[in-house]
Amino acid sequence: MKLNLFVTCITILLVILITSTTCEINSISTYDVKQAIENGSDYAHVLELSLLFFEAQRSGKLPKDNRIPWRGDSALNDRGSNGEDLTGGYYDAGDFVKFGFTMAFTTTLLAWGAVSWPEAYKAAGQLDEIRKTVKWATDYFIKCHVSENVFYGQVGDFSIDHAFWGRPEELNTSRPAYKIDAEHPGSDLAGETAAALAASSIIFRNVDPEYSVKCLQHAKDLYKFADTHRGFYHTVIPGGQEFYESTGYGDELAWAAAWLFNATAEPKYLYDAIHHYQDFHLNERPTRFFYNNKVAGVQVLLAQLTGQSEYQNAVRAFCDFSVRQQTRTPKGLLYIDKSGTLSHAANVALICLAAADSEIGDSREYRQFAKEQIDYMLGAAGRSYVVGYGKDPPKQPHHSAASCSNRPVPCGWPELDRNAPNPQILYGALVSGPDVADQFQDRRDDYIYTDVTLDYNAGFTSALAGLLQLQLKSVA
Repeated sequence: MKLNLFVTCITILLVILITSTTCEINSISTYDVKQAIENGSDYAHVLELSLLFFEAQRSGKLPKDNRIPWRGDSALNDRGSNGEDLTGGYYDAGDFVKFGFTMAFTTTLLAWGAVSWPEAYKAAGQLDEIRKTVKWATDYFIKCHVSENVFYGQVGDFSIDHAFWGRPEELNTSRPAYKIDAEHPGSDLAGETAAALAASSIIFRNVDPEYSVKCLQHAKDLYKFADTHRGFYHTVIPGGQEFYESTGYGDELAWAAAWLFNATAEPKYLYDAIHHYQDFHLNERPTRFFYNNKVAGVQVLLAQLTGQSEYQNAVRAFCDFSVRQQTRTPKGLLYIDKSGTLSHAANVALICLAAADSEIGDSREYRQFAKEQIDYMLGAAGRSYVVGYGKDPPKQPHHSAASCSNRPVPCGWPELDRNAPNPQILYGALVSGPDVADQFQDRRDDYIYTDVTLDYNAGFTSALAGLLQLQLKSVA
């Protein structure tokens, strides 16, 4: 009863606030991108490059405005068990599996950045591009959601896929599709996809209302599926446990409900988000924010949506720990894990930028931390870790298609071991990154350093947008 009363009391105030701030693009004609660049890092250019990376990861029939000359149509026969069209979406990494769990997390983070910092995208000339990037994923999710309680969460098998090294346009392997349903549920997968579609619906609200409504309806149905039929997706989809395991689904349920409230202002979703937060003990301080733990993101959203001290204190605890106590490399990079070193730091930067915008904790300290982390990735520590950008960028990202010369030159396993720059520049890709001693091996065959994935670039892209918006306002 107390929870219901709380939700009812704040909903009227929040409806006006949410609908007026989540989608409107403010005029920034007084901002000068060139002047901002002169005062710091070229966030606008890197933002553009990062979106090019996602374009290079596209699967399916490519549009006429494809900007990646060495990419073409691929995996046009991706089908479900009943012949459903599952073409489209994004390849996960340097291989050609479409992992729905991480693709959805990536989409949620990209949409979050576009919702939070649209002025940055507009100033960088990337507003249309971020919408295209998000829509390439949401179109695919809608295809995969073939009925109310059936969702295809993976296309391609990792072991089969890794018998092939070459161009996706020349794939000659079988590509099985895996689904969750009411008898074989996956609350984490369905919940994350619901969050992605709900967040994405906000950025399309004013430019394509019909599509926004479509995304939102699928989000609602997937959330209901996730909440009603509970279970772990990796018990159903074989590749999940080995490569993208989920160790809990309470964070995805709360994450999805919070995004649905953000998109709809319907009190039941806020009630659910708070209930999941309490029921799954999401008040504990996490040490990271990534595809397998969205707790820090849930805490930020609830702090923004409710203004309640409980959530603000949780966010402050996470950022204070990350900024002041978490392990650093000698050159200052936040170090959480060797796999996706830079991505982990970028994701924390995103959380603390969002916290600073909400005046949680020491905003100045959080923003300075985020700037230091992203600037490290762009070259402040001596080299760039973004392909095609800055000083001494990675030249051998672990990426099958980029290792191939232009057709008709053959491409195969010898290209993996060839110690030479990739013939194709995978612009904008953020590599896994250095070790705890700031050491980095730019070798294609050493994926622990040079791997690239969708989710590595997700928080990084949105953090770039957050820093660019701050940079633009500082010279307004």
